[in-house]
Amino acid sequence: MLLSQEAYKKIDRELAKFPADQRQSAVMAALAIAQNETGWLPPEVLLDVANYIGMAPIAVQEVATFYNMYNTKPVGKYKISVCTNLPCQLSGGEKAAHYLKDKLGIDYKDTTADGQFTLVEGECMGACGDAPVMLVNNKRMCSFMSNEKIDALVEELKK
Repeated sequence: MLLSQEAYKKIDRELAKFPADQRQSAVMAALAIAQNETGWLPPEVLLDVANYIGMAPIAVQEVATFYNMYNTKPVGKYKISVCTNLPCQLSGGEKAAHYLKDKLGIDYKDTTADGQFTLVEGECMGACGDAPVMLVNNKRMCSFMSNEKIDALVEELKK
């Protein structure tokens, strides 16, 4: 067992929401719980989740690699996802992404040398009217990301 007892208790709560023969329905929640604890999902954690739920390891890996909210490689303390879908791009998303890349000195799929920031492209975040949109650590939505708001966000996260 690679996770804490508390993590397994949380996974158990997710498993309890489904019939015994549908345990695989909790895989997305289980991966999120594991990632919250470990920071990313290395192969041994994917295997542990698969064994705990009773799924084929390849099926768990397929879920983890399909959705971009799961980190199958190490990421910085703050993963910033920039929406790159067309509505955001047409509303300043490309300029915002370019500004953030220059500010952090990295490109998409890179992490800053200090390990603080990883920058990734994100799919539609369902807030097209708030473009450009960014998501921090899959949890915090940031809207209308002007250069000034990007500066403020980066400074806040650095503290």
